Amino acid sequence: MTFRILGPMEVKGTGGTVRIPPGRQHVILASLLMEANRIVTTDHLVDALWEDSPPSTARTQIQICVSRLRKTLATAGVDAPIVSRPPGYVLQVDESALDMHLFTSCLAEARTLAENGRPAETSALLRTAASLWRGPCLAGIPQRALRTRASRLDEDRLAAIETYLDLDLGLGLHHQLVGELTRLVHEHPLRERLRGLLMRSLFLSGRQAEALSVYRAGRDVLIEELGLEPSEELRSLENAILAGDTTALLGAVAEAPEPVEVVVEPVAPRTGRPRQLGADTADFTGHDDLLAAAEEVLVGNPTRQAVGVVVIVGKPGVGKSTLATHIGHRVADEHFSDGQLYCDLRGIRAGTDGVADVLGRFLLALGIPGAMVPDALNERQELYRTLLASRRVLVVLDDAVTEGQVTPLLPGSSSCAVIITTRSRLTGVPGAHRLELDVLDQDHSLRLLVQVIGAERVAGEPEAAVALVGAVGGLPLALRIIGARLAARPHWTLASMVHRLANERRRLDELAHGDMTIRASLSLTHDGLDPESRKLFALLSMADGLTVPGWTAGAVLDDDSPYPSDLLEPLVDVQLLDVAAVENTGEFRYHYQDMVRLFAREQLTEQADERTARAALQRMLGGWLAIAEQAHRGVYGGDYTVLHGNAPRWQPPAEYVAQVLVDPLDWLDGEHANLRAAVSQAASNGFTELAWDLAVTLVTLFESCGYFDDWERTHQDALAATRAAGDDRGTAALLNSLGTLYINRRQPDRSRAVELEALAVFERLDDPRGLALCQRDLALLDRQAGADDAAFDRYTVALREFARVDDAVGRAIVLTQSAPILYRRGEIEIARAGLTEAIDIYRAVGYEGGIPHTLRRIGQFQVMSGDFDTAATTMSEVLTMVRRTRDVIGEGYVLCSLGEVHAAAGRPDQARIFFQQAVTLRERIMDGSGAAVARLELARALRSLGESIAAVELLRQALVTFSERGMERERLAAQAELAALS
Repeated sequence: MTFRILGPMEVKGTGGTVRIPPGRQHVILASLLMEANRIVTTDHLVDALWEDSPPSTARTQIQICVSRLRKTLATAGVDAPIVSRPPGYVLQVDESALDMHLFTSCLAEARTLAENGRPAETSALLRTAASLWRGPCLAGIPQRALRTRASRLDEDRLAAIETYLDLDLGLGLHHQLVGELTRLVHEHPLRERLRGLLMRSLFLSGRQAEALSVYRAGRDVLIEELGLEPSEELRSLENAILAGDTTALLGAVAEAPEPVEVVVEPVAPRTGRPRQLGADTADFTGHDDLLAAAEEVLVGNPTRQAVGVVVIVGKPGVGKSTLATHIGHRVADEHFSDGQLYCDLRGIRAGTDGVADVLGRFLLALGIPGAMVPDALNERQELYRTLLASRRVLVVLDDAVTEGQVTPLLPGSSSCAVIITTRSRLTGVPGAHRLELDVLDQDHSLRLLVQVIGAERVAGEPEAAVALVGAVGGLPLALRIIGARLAARPHWTLASMVHRLANERRRLDELAHGDMTIRASLSLTHDGLDPESRKLFALLSMADGLTVPGWTAGAVLDDDSPYPSDLLEPLVDVQLLDVAAVENTGEFRYHYQDMVRLFAREQLTEQADERTARAALQRMLGGWLAIAEQAHRGVYGGDYTVLHGNAPRWQPPAEYVAQVLVDPLDWLDGEHANLRAAVSQAASNGFTELAWDLAVTLVTLFESCGYFDDWERTHQDALAATRAAGDDRGTAALLNSLGTLYINRRQPDRSRAVELEALAVFERLDDPRGLALCQRDLALLDRQAGADDAAFDRYTVALREFARVDDAVGRAIVLTQSAPILYRRGEIEIARAGLTEAIDIYRAVGYEGGIPHTLRRIGQFQVMSGDFDTAATTMSEVLTMVRRTRDVIGEGYVLCSLGEVHAAAGRPDQARIFFQQAVTLRERIMDGSGAAVARLELARALRSLGESIAAVELLRQALVTFSERGMERERLAAQAELAALS
């Protein structure tokens, strides 16, 4: 659970992220968060909302807003109650969940570090504090009282930024600060301290004229805007620059600091602290003995030596998943502070492939980039258990079928715990404590019924209430469904429901007791729906995802109304469909209980003929393709570097699509389970062109987030369909995309084989974009193999074919990739012109993802040309970009590049800092090969500094990795370095 106010306000709970819409709820929640855990008076809220002229109903309106806020937070799974405390309200929240408190805590800790003479660590902590911002504090709230507080926090952030930049200058990092300072001065032209820092960094980088130009530009701005001359401090800096007084420009830190390892806190592409547990059930009741037994196993023995494992066994509908989730929420925050992992095991593939998929997802959630996730199952297990060995994580494995699914997913550390739900006993799970979950007794059943329909109706018919809970056999699912039907029809008596249920059970008497009870409850409720809702109930069950957005209802009914969620309300009202979460847009997500979904699919033959059902499924899958296609355009700036087919699209409401695609990658990531399932479903149902088109479109997500398993699975599913259908173009598109995947996985032989097969098809079809994509990838393989001439010939063909379809981004990628060949041939100006053109293309179309790669290549050429200061500035700019996009692998490369820049410039002390950061980062993401390469470079820097003993130890560590992993070139380089030191 997190609350963000340092930017546009948002709340993230177990049910998802909620952005509170602008208006009164926004202001009230902001006021409560600003004073978290303290009473905010109603008068203060009135003043905040209406300032000088509140209406007579102000207090009533505030009560209504608070009530709606409570419901919104509960729906999002946020366990942070708003409590009424005269004369107002208190928002009770763990301070660590509020970014404002995290910021102030970081500032306090940074002050302590500074007092203890630890500038590098102080700077790193202040950078972490400043990075909490996502824009101006409380963006979008105009109220005067809140804006004053928000402006004060924004000012504190700027002061923190100025402080860490000052510290970094003292640490000798002036070269890489120029880009960051230039941007900040542009954003805040009247802040003289920032301008002074930029002047100092430019002068210390050997750029005296530019430093003086910055001063003069600042003087002009101050005179024009404020009618003031620059401050005495800024004028003194100008004099020092003119006099060449380096000591004065270094400020308080004139002596070189003792080398300190600067610990970087990179932002991982996926959170390393997962929160995958679903929302708790508000009306949970009963099973106190099981709760106590489970908590004793999971957290009751702090000295235990083995992982605590609880297996909850019970029949369908008895509430196993609900109990597991409830237990998880009771113990998670206090005892498992490093997060929770969750998987519905009944939905995974059979055999080891399915288990490997789950481990891959868990590793990504724990912060391991996709490129670092091993292919082999045993290697994934080892990495998973290594990561969990030092963490406190709760693992929930829902609806397990066999021990073979569970055993590879068990952590090895006693600091973790596992909850498993199953319909069988799973006697082979080592160390498991089994809890038999039975139906609710009469008292707890009545209590649940009261929570659903109200105490008054239960008290009015006590005998009928007892008969009703007896009729459903104490099954919570059945009781909730029947209760929801009664709640929707207040004029019905409980006795009439008992009679109806008895008749339905007699009709279904051939079923087993548990199934009969649930099906009888479902049939009664289902038959009471209007015909359109019954049809929707059946058709929507064809969706394979665990949760679905509301637009899918419009798709299956071919209803183009702007609010398709309204179609689902009758199903939600009678609990045939659950609200699972709230999206950022405020729209709901929906979920079928397993037994309800099974029942719904059984109704398909009655509610729709095969042709109608198939058309509904195609529209729903076409809707996923339509949004994914627009998401790709949003990332790349158009339909660049991707092949499309002619499968029919179904367009969800335009306003909804525009809202969710504000951040296209965020939407793709949030829906990737549904999108993955859609590819498989399209392939298995014969929608071949739709399957391959959606699969290759999703590479935008798979490549950016490192979902290599999903990349391969979706493509193999679609490939089986295209080959069976004789769809040559679809087959070639998938093979080309798989070739790109294998390049990412460093499997050149596999890549070349599928690329050549795809190329032959595209040549026969004369498909220019397909030809260009294959030639581009084959050229890269040639270049990596050292065949520059062959690679350049292929790049030339790729450029020609991209030009035929006006694919600007494809051209820019080829210009970037071919530049090293031109440089090696001595055609330096042509290479530079190509890189400049590539940058211009990316900026023109809005594809930010391509800019860092090209800029890094430019920086490498600047190093080769001996322009070290410019290279340092360029690489610093790239570092800022990859950190902003959470490209942790790219960050590792750029840190090494910055180290190489300073090493080449004869600044080994500064090179050491960046190589140390690279080692730390690579170790954090468990990239042994990358860490070893960084150790080799760090050892070279230490040798230049005369620190031979430390260098030798680093080289020995690196050699072990190089030898184990067959990195022959790197091994020989490390041995040569070691020989030079001996």
